[in-house]
Amino acid sequence: MPSDRKISSTAACMSFMMEGCEMKKVRSNSRMYNRYFLLDPDMHWLRWEPSKKDSEKAKLEIKSIKEVRLGKKTPVLRSNGLSDQFPDECAFSIIYGDNYESLDLVGSTADVVSTWVMGLRYLVSYGRHPVDMVEQSQPSLRTSWIGSVFELADMEKDGHIDLFRATQIIKGLNPGMKESRIELKFKELQKAKDQYGEDINMDIFVEAYCELCTRPEIFFLLVQFSSNKEYLDSKDLMLFVEVEQGVEGVNEEMCSEIVQKFEPSAEGRERGYLSIDGFTHYLLSSECHIFDPQHKRVCQDMTQPLSHYYINSSHNASLLEDHFWGSSDISSYIRALRMGCRSLEVIIWDGPDSEPVVYVGSSVASQLAFSKVLDIINQYAFESSEYPLILCLVTHCSVHQQRVIAQHMKKILGDKLYVGPPNKEEIYLPSPEKLRGKILIKGKRLPPSCTESEGEVTDEEEGLEMSRRLGANEKDQLNGLGKRLRLCRELSDLVSLCKSIQFRDFDISKREQKYWEICSFNEVDANRFANEFPEDFVCYNKRFLSRIYPTPMRIDASNINPQDFWKCGCQIVAMNYQTPGLMMDLNLGWFRQNGNCGYVLRPAIMREEVSYFSANARDSLPGVSAQLLHIKVISGQNLPKPRGSAAKGDVVEPYIYAEIHGIPADCAEQRTKTVSQNGDNPVFDESFEFQINLPELAALRFVVLDDDYIGDEFIGQYTIPFECLQPGYRHVPLQSLTGEFLANTTLFVHIAITNRRGGGKAHKRGLSVRKGRKAREYTSTKTTGIKVVDELFRASTQPLREATDLRENVQNAVVSFKELCGLTPAANMKQCILTVSTWLMNSERALQLTVDLSETYPTMEAQGPVPELLRKVLTAYDMMIQTSRTLMESADVVYSKLTQAQRAGKRYLADAGRIYPKRLTNTNRSSQHTHTYMARVGPEWEWESNPSPLSANAMPLLYKLTGK
Repeated sequence: MPSDRKISSTAACMSFMMEGCEMKKVRSNSRMYNRYFLLDPDMHWLRWEPSKKDSEKAKLEIKSIKEVRLGKKTPVLRSNGLSDQFPDECAFSIIYGDNYESLDLVGSTADVVSTWVMGLRYLVSYGRHPVDMVEQSQPSLRTSWIGSVFELADMEKDGHIDLFRATQIIKGLNPGMKESRIELKFKELQKAKDQYGEDINMDIFVEAYCELCTRPEIFFLLVQFSSNKEYLDSKDLMLFVEVEQGVEGVNEEMCSEIVQKFEPSAEGRERGYLSIDGFTHYLLSSECHIFDPQHKRVCQDMTQPLSHYYINSSHNASLLEDHFWGSSDISSYIRALRMGCRSLEVIIWDGPDSEPVVYVGSSVASQLAFSKVLDIINQYAFESSEYPLILCLVTHCSVHQQRVIAQHMKKILGDKLYVGPPNKEEIYLPSPEKLRGKILIKGKRLPPSCTESEGEVTDEEEGLEMSRRLGANEKDQLNGLGKRLRLCRELSDLVSLCKSIQFRDFDISKREQKYWEICSFNEVDANRFANEFPEDFVCYNKRFLSRIYPTPMRIDASNINPQDFWKCGCQIVAMNYQTPGLMMDLNLGWFRQNGNCGYVLRPAIMREEVSYFSANARDSLPGVSAQLLHIKVISGQNLPKPRGSAAKGDVVEPYIYAEIHGIPADCAEQRTKTVSQNGDNPVFDESFEFQINLPELAALRFVVLDDDYIGDEFIGQYTIPFECLQPGYRHVPLQSLTGEFLANTTLFVHIAITNRRGGGKAHKRGLSVRKGRKAREYTSTKTTGIKVVDELFRASTQPLREATDLRENVQNAVVSFKELCGLTPAANMKQCILTVSTWLMNSERALQLTVDLSETYPTMEAQGPVPELLRKVLTAYDMMIQTSRTLMESADVVYSKLTQAQRAGKRYLADAGRIYPKRLTNTNRSSQHTHTYMARVGPEWEWESNPSPLSANAMPLLYKLTGK
């Protein structure tokens, strides 16, 4: 098909099919033959030639067609010999006859296939109208509306309007469309009809609008779901919204509201019809945005300890540019707070007239008064989020000016400051909910042994590294630029829940660190811990906050990859907000998922006390169900030329990367082909599949690039957490390099999420297999080497296997049922039932199925004889219901066995963990040892003498638990 040919009506489909084209006919032996296919003028027969059969046999009657399937959805097209030879979008199958045979075809392009599928589905579902009838009846709703628009613009009522006005009207109806493209279309149509000049008549105006403003991919969707030729009524729309978009609780009233809101024609709104224009407007609206609207507000549990959340954090918030040349500006704090930042770094120095100042590195010339910074923080702290704000103070001030700092904070921040002492009865930090509206100060605190008004503390690591970079001398080190810092009590007392300490190692932290103490890690050290001690790092972050900051070597203020540290559970990963790019895209995209409040609850496997997770996991995780993300990148809209592009002209040659960011096992990317010289509405029609092993920590990023002759150039991107994806046909708004949304610039995609690939035999299907019982990966417990513990948890082995079998049996049965219905594993159950009902309606002989919903488990039975394929579908349905029933009726028993084993293990660990060997003394009496233990009673430590001796098995366990 010519690249500029747009199919904007069913008449255009019929016309193309009557002209015919060459396609490959696939046989059951996996061999392919080139044949020329065309539709008879009377639209009763589909023919192909040449063929060894006579012409009367090389044809298929349209009325015998039961279904038209797009993609590789028959056993023939799924076979190993062909599957990799052509893309899914270039294949389709025609299911026909009482025995549901298949004619499997491969087209040259996705456009050709879409046109054939659209036309054949129209003929099968909507009757066999002659072409002239189709043209007369449609698109009457659309032409009457666009004609009325023309008449309103024709002020003189002389039957034409000037070219400029006509161009502006169409541009107004389709924002984002280039004026040059509209003008060119008018001139093309005028030339074809030998009409020249600056005046446009109604016929040319209507034709230009229909050609310019019809997106073929959306028209294809409309035809697929419409039962009224070329518009959707409320029932059609209900089917689309419920079945394809996955919206629950859909009713006719809801769909009527959609029609009233998006249908441009008064006639359509009055009749309750959604035309192609209304349908396009609906799909472009926020209601069909890829981002789930429930995540636009706070939707996560905010009552967990503070250490259980990722916290949106800024590094050197005052900077406008890099660390060396960048200047400080007060607006940077406002911008960060409005973007949801909940952890700000403030670097304070001695200033003139005893007033501390804020600046970074060498930007002394652009100092900010500390009091002014506090005013701004006080004003904007809770504008975007009501949850706690952490101020990370890095002070390089004299004791005198430290007192001024403390006075300013008390005066300006007032009751917002959280200064209450930590509750020593607790073992975790308070929740964001409890700290709502509070500002926490992260900084150094004088030791309890210090009773003076000032004392000496160890400086922050960030201060040490900054002093090395600035070449501080020995004298400066006494003033806050080295290992020793004089700290006044007034400033020390403002630090409560975020007392800064230096990290030594994980064992020492396990024994000695208090829950209100926080360590800062240079990215180099944090990376080393993430690679060498991934399990320890995750375990450490269950209880303690950790802050990761970029190495001072990043003088260009480039950003670290936050995913490298989120996978270890690190809560505060400090980002240079002033530096755009991939890393900031990930950070800002990630924190959108909880109402952009600056807090995101970490995955359960990284919070639970009894759970095992390694940050470097490169495979599926025990206890976490992997998900499969199916993405079809359909098209792009109004893609601009990259800003500052080196290539000449306005031509864009776009291609798209779909990237998954998460734990190492999930990181992947795939790209589409390049679409030549088309940025207005490039059609990609490519499908990708990603396995997501830890969905709670995965993000999807779309990147659009221009593949010009000089080099790849950035057009736009959009980053969204996996948990926020909405299934169905969705538009993706694109953002510029600096984060602004590009006006009217989108991608059109289809999203589906499943937990199982397709069926088939392993040697033929590669990854897409159903696992038999022998090949299943059963969850097992990790051996500790401590006999009593291993025996306790070994009791869970059998119920774990039972649980796996129950789940796998149901999933396999569901996939088998979907595939027999001619659908992919990404399909939902409503689509399956809809397909079966379509078969029944299109059958020449009376077929009837009865679905009984009165019982707990619905049955589906045939009334009388049915074709072989339908019989197989019914058998697969019965198997799916039976395996589901077995799972539902057995689940409670299996779950009870698992929780019983878990409780027994927890009880043992709790009892063993209460007793810690403190010291061992030898008395003369009977040469026996007398033990004195330190036993944990609640959060306090008390002395206990001569309790029951510890068993030999418990001693190594205690060492593992406590490091003692």
